[in-house]
This record gives sequence, structure tokens and C-alpha cells, in this order.
Amino acid sequence: MTDTDVVVIGAGLSGLVTAAELTASGHHVTLLDQEPPAALGGQAWWSFGGLFLVDTPEQRRLGVRDSADLALADWLGSARFAPGAADGHGPDRWGYAWAERFVDFAATEMRPWLHGLGVRWFPLVQWAERGGYPAGGHGNTVPRFHVTWGTGPGLLEPFVRRLLDARAAGLVDMRFRHRATELVTTDGAVTGVRADVLAPSPAERGVRSARDVVDQVEISAQAVVVASGGIGANHDLVRERWPASSGTLPARMLSGVPDSTDGEFLGVASAAGGALVHEDRMWHYPEGIANHSPVWSNHGIRILPGPSSLWVDADGGRLPAPLFPGFDALGALEHITARGDDHSWFVLNRAIMETEFALSGSEQNPDLTGRDLRLLADRVLPGATGPVARFATESDEFVFADDVASLAAGMNALTDATPGSRGVVDPAALAALVTARDAQVTSGLGKDPQVTAVAAARRFSVDRLMRVAPPRALTDPKDGPLLAVRLSVLTRKTLGGLHTDDRARVLTSAGEVLPGLWAAGEAAGFGGGGVHGHRALEGTFLGGCLHSGRVAGRAVAAALS
Repeated sequence: MTDTDVVVIGAGLSGLVTAAELTASGHHVTLLDQEPPAALGGQAWWSFGGLFLVDTPEQRRLGVRDSADLALADWLGSARFAPGAADGHGPDRWGYAWAERFVDFAATEMRPWLHGLGVRWFPLVQWAERGGYPAGGHGNTVPRFHVTWGTGPGLLEPFVRRLLDARAAGLVDMRFRHRATELVTTDGAVTGVRADVLAPSPAERGVRSARDVVDQVEISAQAVVVASGGIGANHDLVRERWPASSGTLPARMLSGVPDSTDGEFLGVASAAGGALVHEDRMWHYPEGIANHSPVWSNHGIRILPGPSSLWVDADGGRLPAPLFPGFDALGALEHITARGDDHSWFVLNRAIMETEFALSGSEQNPDLTGRDLRLLADRVLPGATGPVARFATESDEFVFADDVASLAAGMNALTDATPGSRGVVDPAALAALVTARDAQVTSGLGKDPQVTAVAAARRFSVDRLMRVAPPRALTDPKDGPLLAVRLSVLTRKTLGGLHTDDRARVLTSAGEVLPGLWAAGEAAGFGGGGVHGHRALEGTFLGGCLHSGRVAGRAVAAALS
């Protein structure tokens, strides 16, 4: 007789979805999380709520023609799976299988399933990652980023509600402040979990909580599901696993996830026999800015940029095409780390900032998070949204100036750069860059690939309405002052993880099923140990938690029936 049917480790989105599927089939779940109750929902609560959905009513109303075949082609062009994956061979075999299933899910069941649970979406579909490469390369061919009405908290709502209903029915035992430290195995099968009981903590959501141990427990179960998340807050581990071929991550980085996203349980699962694969595959962002009101350690916010800003490196040199804002974040990051820089810059003006800057995160989008229609209307009115305007006023990362020479001086003052050293922006070179860009824009056509990309973006109604500024010279006085924003590396997602088969069962290094152990969410590379391959399409992280949690919950329920 076991203590519970299933132990689920981690109360983030994938863990909640797994628990919801299991309790819906009548199984008893013990849900463990090292954080206090205030942190229920994990990283998903802090998210923008963007979902990769395919061929939706929202897209069709905007004249966007999408299909599962087109989406899968974009996915494979971004993922760059190893040869043989499509035929069921090689290191990306299971990642490829999960990718096919996820794209099908995004084109068929995901939207009606969530809609039936009460989830709704902002009607203007976004284009978060354009790619900019020829057909078959990285990026989305059409906009697919559907922002949840209510952002991350709105997406979590139905699963939190199902969890509370299941607890009231006696099907869930929620144990916060329980840090799983070991998997119990019996005759080669996982049969339970050992955990430290941590002292109660008054820490608010996202705030670092204490790790004082007051007790240990052992919980036996018929199955264990690992939904413990990735490694984004563990900067030492991130640097250790970052591939040498992509340069060197800097000593100074920001965190896009709370401190609890430490990746420690992945090592525990590995010690019990679970195989970790593709650990060097990650998705971090180069467009981070330090939060003026931090919640967790090194708290950073990502700028979601439109395409008009000049993107320059620490020395003021322009990033090569197609590394424009909003086109290929990971490619831009690898360019920066290959140079050994710890920052880069957006160079723009006030008018572009007001039109094109958005900030990632539920707390940075109070209109969408709070479902406030009056506040939402401000997005299509002149001027920056409230959170962007606040950063422009309060953040040291924003440097304003009336001319290019003064702008360069302000950029150098912010980084304490000394003449003759790396990271000094030459005023004359920056002025020449701005002059050349402005000449392309004012020509009315232009051969510059970024200028032509901006013109193409404005063909899409949503971009023209609220995301892409009319092309004008950066130095146009009515659009001033000039602005430079220092950008830092922002850690976020783990693309590798525990190796699983198509039923979310964890595999050993020999490729065999480890009985009793399943994995979901970021801990499983969102399925198969690497559903995204080397690069991800935006909106697939929350969707990956939903899909892998659903698959894991149903697979475990079937195995126990």
C-alpha cells in the first residue's frame, strides 16, 4: 500500500496540468513544492501569457493564412534536429516526435481545450520572433503569438481552480515547503520520494525564501512525475553548460526567473538513473534590462522590441543582418557572447520607444493582466504604455540625449568605459551609422535590409496599428530626444532536460524506460528531452508546459488503470 497514487514534484504550470489530468481520472496526487503557497503557479504566473497557436479564429480575422504544415516547417527550420530524427533515429528522435505532436496540438486541440476551461485571448495576434532568414530557416512565417487575456495568471486560473476542487474532493495533498531531495527506488523502479521539510516562510511570490530544514519525510507512490523546472536562476550552472562554440556568457547577467528555478532536482533524477540530454541547449535573451523594482535576485525584464531600433554591440558596431530587434534573439545573443561582450545597445528615439517597446511579464502589462479595457486602449494612443514610461524615467539603462555625440558620451558614462579599451562607443562612428540609416529611410525606399524589413512589417495591420513606428529619421527633431538602452543577457529557459519517450516516461542512458518515473515541462525539455531542438519559436514555452503536462498526466493515469 502506497501513501499516494502519484507524487508530482513542482507546482508550476506543467505540474498543475499533470495533477489536473490525474485527479480528473480519480487518482490521488501529492503535490510537492519547495516554495510557500504564495508561489503557486511558478514561473508561469510572471509570464506574458503568449501561446503559439496555429490557424486560429484570431489569425483568420486578421487575414493571416496559417496551417499545421507551415508551422511544422517553421519549427523544423528553427530546431535543426540531428539527421535521422524524422525516421526515429539519433539523439533528437524523441524531440522530433514531440515536436510533431505539439504542432498538431497547437493547430487542433489546444485552443478549444483551453477555451472550454474559460481561457480567452487578446484579439491582436503578435509577431514576437520574425526570424528574417530564407524559407526553411529560423523564425515564424506568420504571427502566431496569442497573448492570453489575463496573461500568465489568466492561463493558470483554470488549473488552480481544478486543483482546489480536487483538494476539496480529497484527491490532492498539497505540500508546500517540501524540497524533494531523493528518488526512492525498489528493484530498479522509482517508488517514492524523500524530501526536506523547510521552515514556513512569509516570502511573497517570487521573493527568495529561506532553506532552513526542520524535518525529512518519505512518500511512497505508484508513480512520480518530475515537473521541477529548469536552471535559469542558477547562473553558475548556466555558464557551465553553455556551449563553447557560442562564446562565453558574461560574469554579469540578469535573471528572468525567480531564484527557485535552480535546476537542482535534475541532478537528483539523474542520480536515480534518469538520462539528461541536450543540457547545452538553452534559450536566453540579449534584450534584458535591470528591473527598477526587483523581486528576486538579479531581476531582469525583457524588452519585446519592434524592428526599427538600431542594434549595436558594446563598441557601437551594428549587429549583422538579420539580427534586428525582434528577429532572432538567440542568434543575437550568440553574436554578443562570441565577441565577449556583457552588453549591447538599442539606439532609437523617443517616438520609436513609445510605439515599439513592450515589456515581457504579467506585472509589466497591467492592462492585459487585469483585463482592463480602459487601460488597454492606451496601447493604440500616442505615448508609451505606463510600465515603459516608468522604465524610461526610473531606469539607469535608458540614456537620453539631444544629439549623437552627447548620446555616445552618456553610453560610455553608463559603462565606465575608458578611451582605448573595449566597450567604448566612438561618437563619430555612431554618428556615421545613424546618418547612413537615416539616408536609407528618407529615400522613401532604401536598400538597407532592416529598412526594408520595417516596411514589410507595416503591411501587417497589427504591426501598423501598435507595434511598428512609421519610418522616419532617428534625428527628426519632432521624434526626439535620441535614446540608447543598455541591454544585458537575461537567463530564461532550458531546452534540454530529462530524456523521455512519447508517453513522458523517463529513459535511462541506455534508452530504456526507468519504471515509475515520468517528466513534464522544462524539466523534460518540454518533452522528449528537447522538443525545440537548438532554437525555439516564441509562445512555445507555456504551450510546452500545457502539452507535456497533459500528456504526462494522461499517460500516468493510463498506466495506473
